[in-house]
Amino acid sequence: MNHLRIDIVSDVTCPWCIIGYKALEKALTELHGELDAEIHWQPFEINPHLGPEGQPRTENLKNKYGYTDAQVGQNQLVLDKRANRLGFEMHLDRQPTTYNTFDAHRLLHWAELKGKQSALQQHLFHLYFTNGGNPSDHDALIQCAEAAGLNATGAKEVLESDQYGDEVRKDQMKYVRLGITSVPAFIINDEYIISGGQPVDTFINDLREIAGHLSAA
Repeated sequence: MNHLRIDIVSDVTCPWCIIGYKALEKALTELHGELDAEIHWQPFEINPHLGPEGQPRTENLKNKYGYTDAQVGQNQLVLDKRANRLGFEMHLDRQPTTYNTFDAHRLLHWAELKGKQSALQQHLFHLYFTNGGNPSDHDALIQCAEAAGLNATGAKEVLESDQYGDEVRKDQMKYVRLGITSVPAFIINDEYIISGGQPVDTFINDLREIAGHLSAA
């Protein structure tokens, strides 16, 4: 059986990141017995310039991508439906704001050291996309950490300090230097990249092909 390391470069406020991950998850289930995967989450900030108060999500999308109000609404419906078909409850109408996510990435770095990174990442996605919560709010982050099986006191200590800030920035720069300017990006064994929130069948086909190349190497 082929063993893959998959580094997912993502942000917790990126809808395509959770959509892509859920498609990957289904693909890996289909490929059970052919290959297995070890998942690591890597930091990317979509809106590093935002302060703790965030910015209205519609305003952010209009400024960044030139969307009209109608396009924002249509995009929201498409994303909600795609996520829900993959088994993730997304309600973008509950989330009026986009936020800075640097502290969330610091907490995710700590969670990886504790073996709980993927669990925390899922709770952060639900915080933002399902419940309309604020992933820059320390109390909300601590609650997510507890739900993921992490120690609340440890999470609070990380958030009230500047712990892991340098490590997160170093990781961010690593992927920028690799040419990653949008997310999600799925990096397989440090050699192959699958970009975007691809459909399940695309992940299945690409992972099979990559595993074949790795076996032949």
